[in-house]
Amino acid sequence: MEERLQKIIARAGVASRRHAEQMIASGMVTVNGRVVTELGTKADASRDHIKVAGKLLRPKQDRVYLLFHKPAEVVSTLSDPEGRRSVRDFLHGVSARVFPVGRLEYHTSGLLLLTNDGDLANRVLRAHELRQRYEIKLKNPLLIAEVENLSRSTGARIERLRRSESPWYEVELSEARRDALRDRLFQTGHPVEKMKRIGIGGLELGPVAPGQFREISAQQADGIFRPSTADKKPQKKSPRTVAGQHGRHAERRSSRQKKRR
Repeated sequence: MEERLQKIIARAGVASRRHAEQMIASGMVTVNGRVVTELGTKADASRDHIKVAGKLLRPKQDRVYLLFHKPAEVVSTLSDPEGRRSVRDFLHGVSARVFPVGRLEYHTSGLLLLTNDGDLANRVLRAHELRQRYEIKLKNPLLIAEVENLSRSTGARIERLRRSESPWYEVELSEARRDALRDRLFQTGHPVEKMKRIGIGGLELGPVAPGQFREISAQQADGIFRPSTADKKPQKKSPRTVAGQHGRHAERRSSRQKKRR
């Protein structure tokens, strides 16, 4: 059966569908010895001789999903033209050809999903509003009013972590708003010193050490599209909100007492 080339390449686990489109457009794909650059081109994986970057497209592999703890100062790709450490340097013993789903900034550590499932990768890349959770260390602690302003302007949930005297916070927001939050923090005198992603949707990093990974099931990987456990927790009220409620309750009691008199 004929299908679009980018779909065949993604299903074979070579790259995500978006990356496959880029490879086609750049002339890296041949079908029966002919270079193909048009994205609408179709082929039959069971009949046609398809090569990607000079390598023959192999039959569909078993799906592999790795939950990787990317250390800081590692690029979120399989290679780097500048010679920096890449994800590939940590995939010892992995025979399947996996690739990162999305990106994590060079200086940011934490959760990175690796797979050869091009369909899953394509779904993730199209889900722009996936909620992500980070632990961030700031240069200076935030005031309550600053937390409220940041939450309103970026849609982030921000909570102080009490396990350390340093100003560490847990932040949950969509990827599209991450840079906006970082910029606002810098502008208000709270530059981010460290950043670690601990979850995407319902997928949690857990106790995976930096530079290590663990294999997870397809069902667990699909948890990336489910709400996080943090979303299910009752929201904590700020001292200002609680104080305001006490004040309103006191006013109601005073009003009832006056009516009885």
